[in-house]
Amino acid sequence: MKLPILKANELTQVLKKMGFDLVRQKGSHAFLRHPDGKTTVIPVHPTEEIDRGLLNKIIKKDLKINRDEFTRYL
Repeated sequence: MKLPILKANELTQVLKKMGFDLVRQKGSHAFLRHPDGKTTVIPVHPTEEIDRGLLNKIIKKDLKINRDEFTRYL
């Protein structure tokens, strides 16, 4: 299954559903942290979409879940 194309604010909302909180935003990067210690950084550009490669990296390496688990939160 292909990953959906998301904008930064949509991805941030999905991560908040998963329990992540916005820790800070510096320039065009938002830093989010989960209570269990997982962290991720999202590039925040209002008109641009998150590339599927970056989204895949966030899912696999930062969140340490698979695509099916991620799509349940969409």
